Amino acid sequence: MRNVIKLTGAVVAAAALTLGLGACSAPSDPDTTDKNDANAPLTVGATSVPQAQILDFVKKNLASKEGLKLNVRTFEDYTLIDPATDNGELDANYFQHKYYLDEYNKKEGGHLIPVVNVHLEPMGLYSKKHTKLSELGSGSVVGVPNDPSNQGRALKLLASKDLITLKDNKAENPGLNDIKDTKGLKFQEAKAETLPSSLPDYDAAAINGNYAIPAKLKPSKDALAIEPVQGNPYANFLAVKKGNEDDPRVKKLVKLLNTDAVKKFIEKTYTDGSALPSFGKPKD
Repeated sequence: MRNVIKLTGAVVAAAALTLGLGACSAPSDPDTTDKNDANAPLTVGATSVPQAQILDFVKKNLASKEGLKLNVRTFEDYTLIDPATDNGELDANYFQHKYYLDEYNKKEGGHLIPVVNVHLEPMGLYSKKHTKLSELGSGSVVGVPNDPSNQGRALKLLASKDLITLKDNKAENPGLNDIKDTKGLKFQEAKAETLPSSLPDYDAAAINGNYAIPAKLKPSKDALAIEPVQGNPYANFLAVKKGNEDDPRVKKLVKLLNTDAVKKFIEKTYTDGSALPSFGKPKD
């Protein structure tokens, strides 16, 4: 899908120890960042859709007007991005929501913080076998992400549609053990990025918006159920290592990512509802 880049042993080791997964793709520009130069390029790691697409729009249309040199590194494996940001190989990243970041910081002793919300990718429940939510019932097999933050998100979506009952409806990251009543549903855990290709194997699967896009799933039309936008805590944001939030280059990118031009780009590009503008300061 994209060319493979070489990472330093530190990042590979961190990723292997932390999350045990693979390869990322090449940056569109060489990494020439000098951390002591406020005019040096800012290198941002991102997943390809829609994050890298949004960053590329900023790079091509807005960055030069603010005097910002922007490098975009696109990763196939998102589990490598936070470690690369934590050890300084990336200046910032853009691919995740707060529950995922909180889980990373907690488990790996990370020091990353969110600085500005950009968009929301609503999670949807999709099926190749059923056309109505009411067709799911006892014995139906549902695919859910195996990482804690997105699994919790999937279970909260199912609970909101009365497909399951949780022990605590206010739990931030419920897991399969936190289901009080499955109502006969059976669950299979899988990597979030594999669920679209495996969708025919399930009666339904909870799929993140960024994986729905390349799989040609249209949330506004194809989802049996979808998260609400209003008050949704899963906005994707720009993140940096704590202490770098005052970097003038970061401040320039923060400003650009919340412009009307970016809002219009998101709305015009992702007309299927797979990505929606969600600007502002991340919640604590």
